[in-house]
Amino acid sequence: MPLEVIGASYGRTASLSLKHALEILGLPCYHMETVFQNKSHLQYWEKAANGTIQDSEWEELYQPYKATTDFPACCFYLDYHRMYPDAKVILAIRDFESWYKSASNTIYGASFGWAPKVLAWFFPWFRRLHATNTKIIWNGEFQGRFLDKEAARKVYEHHISEVKRLIPKDQLLLFDVKKGWEPLCKFLGKPIPKQPFPNVNDTKQFQRRILVVKVIAVSLLVLSTTSILFALKLLVKYLL
Repeated sequence: MPLEVIGASYGRTASLSLKHALEILGLPCYHMETVFQNKSHLQYWEKAANGTIQDSEWEELYQPYKATTDFPACCFYLDYHRMYPDAKVILAIRDFESWYKSASNTIYGASFGWAPKVLAWFFPWFRRLHATNTKIIWNGEFQGRFLDKEAARKVYEHHISEVKRLIPKDQLLLFDVKKGWEPLCKFLGKPIPKQPFPNVNDTKQFQRRILVVKVIAVSLLVLSTTSILFALKLLVKYLL
């Protein structure tokens, strides 16, 4: 099915809350968590990172979805706009200072801390995913300079300016997630749901997820160390 909504905003702009909101409105939505839940999707993102993905492959990837949000999809919003010229585009707006602090404490830290390195060592699929996301996001969008705050600011603000410049005004919603359902539903022509607008995956929630990853990483290290010691003990016993 063709995409109806294209999320052009970077991650940490309430993209998961927006995903849930769009799905409540009947629009199955692709998000970074979708990549983690579908290992077979990695082949498409590897091609996207290398610049070799074809339109037909984008169509295969998004066949069950009607919307996108978050990294890495937002890095290709212009490709989707070209392919689906009638789709509406949502650009969630967040102050740079607030965004940079959140991104530094969550998605960047989750990408380059010690725990992801441990998982990458144990799991080849995770190693490939980490390399792909790094190529698209941190070395692609941010040109390897995310830790240079002013360089990151220029990339962030340029991205917003380009979306505003390239997407027709009648197809673009500059969305403040704090305003909830009304502007989103008006833009999409949907009735306002009775349930509250979703509010998920704030910094504290994300950091709890990072803690779980660290626990898993430590467990893997302990188990592997124990296995190695046991193997060495058996080897010594055999040799003696």
